[in-house]
Amino acid sequence: MIKQLVAVAIAASSFAAVAAPETYVMDGSHTFPRFSYSHFGYSTQLSHFDKTSGKIVIDKAAKSGSVDVTIDMKSVNTGSALFNGHIQGEDFLDTAKFPTATYKSTKVNFDGDKVVSVDGNLTIKGVTKPVTLSVTSFQCMPHPMLKKDACGANATAVIKRSEFNAGKYAPYVGDDVTLTIAVEAIKE
Repeated sequence: MIKQLVAVAIAASSFAAVAAPETYVMDGSHTFPRFSYSHFGYSTQLSHFDKTSGKIVIDKAAKSGSVDVTIDMKSVNTGSALFNGHIQGEDFLDTAKFPTATYKSTKVNFDGDKVVSVDGNLTIKGVTKPVTLSVTSFQCMPHPMLKKDACGANATAVIKRSEFNAGKYAPYVGDDVTLTIAVEAIKE
């Protein structure tokens, strides 16, 4: 009887550890928000941000979590130093007044054990709008090099830049902007 009680207590404590929320810190060298848009219908331009920070909390047992991301808008990388400066200007990102953008989740949506979307609020240039990120891939496992648990995901959404006071030259330069976020995060 005592052995059974000890076994139940060990199992319960193991389950409690698994069921607890887990916090992951974004790996800045493997997390890159990208954005693409139509440039006069000639081509689809693709750019990214080099500096992103944040945390992801996942409670697999409760099927809940949170995402809190800050993007350094001055780290925009278009592939051209001249154009980086242009896109940081008042007509677009206005990084002098608004050096960061943020995304704060309101709900993390699961299908089984997988995160499939995140509802939240995106703030760019001081304007906050609800945005749902569709998660196209999601995986948590021990990181083979760091020997710590890690999670990674790819997420996407389409926003209208004019809704964030960045609509200069629309519709010639596309108003629809596709956000694609590759994220990797390491367990604290």
